[in-house]
Amino acid sequence: MDASEEVAPAVQSILSAARERGGGDERVAVDAESLPAAFADAEADGRVPVIAEVKPTSPTTEGERTDDPVALAEQMVEGGAAALSVLTEPEHFGGSPENLTKIREAVDVPVLRKDFVLREEQLDTVEADVVLLIARFVGDDLADLLAAARDRGFQVLVEVHDRDELTRALDAGAAVVGVNNRDLTKLEVDLATFEEVAPAVPEDVTLIAESGISTPDDVVRMREAGADGLLVGSAIMDGSVRENTESLTRAGSQVEDT
Repeated sequence: MDASEEVAPAVQSILSAARERGGGDERVAVDAESLPAAFADAEADGRVPVIAEVKPTSPTTEGERTDDPVALAEQMVEGGAAALSVLTEPEHFGGSPENLTKIREAVDVPVLRKDFVLREEQLDTVEADVVLLIARFVGDDLADLLAAARDRGFQVLVEVHDRDELTRALDAGAAVVGVNNRDLTKLEVDLATFEEVAPAVPEDVTLIAESGISTPDDVVRMREAGADGLLVGSAIMDGSVRENTESLTRAGSQVEDT
């Protein structure tokens, strides 16, 4: 499947660059921190489980955040983030595997590697607690990549955009699913995407809402729709990182699971 034919030009460019990147020289082995356990700890502490994203820039944002990524990560954790997402894609997001390594050494929460992994060898780029696989982009290789990632010790966040992709993710054995509210064709965000997909997710699957979560009201909306956790990037990176994280992790913390 050539997913690049179905997405916006900016995403086509990202995929083209991802196809050209190789992997590490050696197979990695990871002793991962548990993401579901981190979510449970946040809940027990009265916090919304938020994965705060260290994202220097992106095709859908203006400008670039040039702060020390480790300092940003530490502020996110101080603000209550249950876990972190770190961009390792260099050309379009300003990330790097080196940043992830430094951040993971500095914090005591699970760290997700946010990148566009298309081949097994790309799993060996850097150690992380969780790795992202985007169902639309890996196509029929999803089950094999999921197994390869777990064999290395990674937890896997499988990202989907609709119910068809959700079905493929569940059939492949996904235990953690993220629903991305961003339409990859027009790059528009609609929180109703999560609300459409969430009811089809089994209760034993950890469910994460991704993209477009900007305000405490958005947090409450996604939690009421069934989100176990939220992945938030721009709304935290834009301004005071600690204060923004705290605002979202304290929003609607008493919302009942649905």
